[in-house]
Amino acid sequence: MAKYECTLCGYIYDEELGDPDNNIPPNTKWEDVPDTYVCPVCFVKKDAFEKLED
Repeated sequence: MAKYECTLCGYIYDEELGDPDNNIPPNTKWEDVPDTYVCPVCFVKKDAFEKLED
């Protein structure tokens, strides 16, 4: 599973962990996260995230 980093604040979205506080269950792939998702730290839109290399 991949990880994605918010380019503004550095928050990491981990597909394995999801974001349960924001109704994204564990094991949710990034492409399955709704386009309306925002960073839970700085509230930028989903398109501000970049995939981290393994």
